[in-house]
Amino acid sequence: MEVLFWWTVFPYLCGTILVVATFYRFVYRGKSWTAPSTEIFEKKWLRIGSMLFHYGIIFAFIGHVMGVLIPLDVYKALGVNDETYHFFAIAGGGIAGLMVVIGLLVMLLRKIAYPRVRTHTTAGGYFTMVWLLLVAGLGTFMTLIYNTTVGAYEYRLAIGPWFRSLFTLQPLADLMIGVPLIFKIHVIVSFILFAMIPFTSLVHMFSFPLRYPTRAPQQYRARDGYNKNSR
Repeated sequence: MEVLFWWTVFPYLCGTILVVATFYRFVYRGKSWTAPSTEIFEKKWLRIGSMLFHYGIIFAFIGHVMGVLIPLDVYKALGVNDETYHFFAIAGGGIAGLMVVIGLLVMLLRKIAYPRVRTHTTAGGYFTMVWLLLVAGLGTFMTLIYNTTVGAYEYRLAIGPWFRSLFTLQPLADLMIGVPLIFKIHVIVSFILFAMIPFTSLVHMFSFPLRYPTRAPQQYRARDGYNKNSR
């Protein structure tokens, strides 16, 4: 029963919340579909943390696609042996994970250290960042510590096929029985993060700024005390 819940019911529950709540927020709460910037209060550390986080997330996403969505047989057909795959997975995944973790820590410390930034940060904002740190921290630990001390776990034989089976509506829950506990926890907290997205500023990740390069620049003018001859 436990296996059925965590590896069949729970993923679909989180996925349903993600889709339905995201649609509801987009249609009925469109004005909240944003991630307010605090750049006006502090730029230096935001630029560093944001750059590390966003580039790290992109690289981590690519790594998860290569490790979970692409079957092991594809790599064998391409002549990529297990040793070569795991070497680049650990090196690339480790760097991406560290970028995400360091970027999040920089942005979290910035929110705490700068009073004006702290004033404009909600409890939900802190919680989201801490949960992201939990997910990224577990992933980085598994990549750099677990895989290099305990041994490189072959998730392409268990987690990968199980995850892909969710999309065919024929979940192979039994594949997750023998998965190491830390990997199971990482998967569970990741699905919880997916379910959280519609209720946080992370929802802006679904907005693609296709018109950004061609849009008119924003202009700011003071309401009072503006002297056009002072320029």
